[in-house]
Amino acid sequence: MLKNDLLLRAARGEETERTPVWLMRQAGRILPEYRALRGRLSGFKELVETPELAAEVTIQPVDALDVDAAIIFSDILVVPEAMGLTYEMVEARGPLFPETIKTAQDVARMRVADPEEHLGYVLEAIRVTKRALNGRVPLIGFAGAPWTILAYMVEGHGSKTFSKARRMLYTNPELAHELLDKITRTTIAYLQAQVEAGANLIQVFDSWAGILPPDHYQQFSARYIAAICDAMPADVPVTVFAKGAWFAVQDFAHFNCRTIGLDWNEDPRLVRAAIGDAKTLQGNLDPCALYGSREQVQQATIEMLRRFGPQRHIANLGHGVYPDTDPDNVRVFINTVKEFSTLAREGAI
Repeated sequence: MLKNDLLLRAARGEETERTPVWLMRQAGRILPEYRALRGRLSGFKELVETPELAAEVTIQPVDALDVDAAIIFSDILVVPEAMGLTYEMVEARGPLFPETIKTAQDVARMRVADPEEHLGYVLEAIRVTKRALNGRVPLIGFAGAPWTILAYMVEGHGSKTFSKARRMLYTNPELAHELLDKITRTTIAYLQAQVEAGANLIQVFDSWAGILPPDHYQQFSARYIAAICDAMPADVPVTVFAKGAWFAVQDFAHFNCRTIGLDWNEDPRLVRAAIGDAKTLQGNLDPCALYGSREQVQQATIEMLRRFGPQRHIANLGHGVYPDTDPDNVRVFINTVKEFSTLAREGAI
């Protein structure tokens, strides 16, 4: 039994006494506790792959920031590694795949991963975290959307254009679909296993959605996200967050997801007018707004809350919190959400 189930109720569209709030990338470099722990380890992957440490980092922002949810500390790139394509996390550069997908033979070598065998460390981190949280807040599980995973597997690293991955969609779409199908089957099994291990909600991150034209997004991303949503248990809310894919929001409205995440370029008033009241919306403060003064952060947060309205909203940023953000400004954001939304529901403002 959860002591704080605001996030679950908001995702289901139930009335809540205030707007729930959490942050993408809340478990990470903004917290000195995280930096201290990370400094004792060999690197990022040791932290991700050690369940007790991943659980500790997952819970840190619940203690330090008093957010309404924990999100398991992991990475979307554990999926391609589980499929047979190893990645490295290079300090100050980001992820790097020493080998990439180029040919049909490369795709054939990729396995549909078994969650317990190939991703058991994440599942154990979820189980350890659930025991340690003891019902304080819900725990969010997650995975990357198949297109975003393909983009890394083909490109080999982050990119402004992902031109190698996008080239495959034009020159060898059949091979792209074959790889996307394997990624999707792996992701479905992985997320189902996360739920069995204790995840209360699931979020699908399509980080590179916005680099595709709308017709390619339909063909090579949206259909696979829809399949993932359809495969999740009906009682587990799913959030779809597709950065830059403003053109796909009306499609998401018909998916079997409860929540649609908005990046900071989207106007929730326009989204709500376009899709109606059947979905909860999540977001979408510009992460750079947290660089302002305390008063500026408060005002920006209040303006965001007014645009979303008092119901069917989960407050968050429009993307992950940046690592050089002042934790005190993060607390201002969180506390403003709690105070303003409570007063708004009580009719005091």
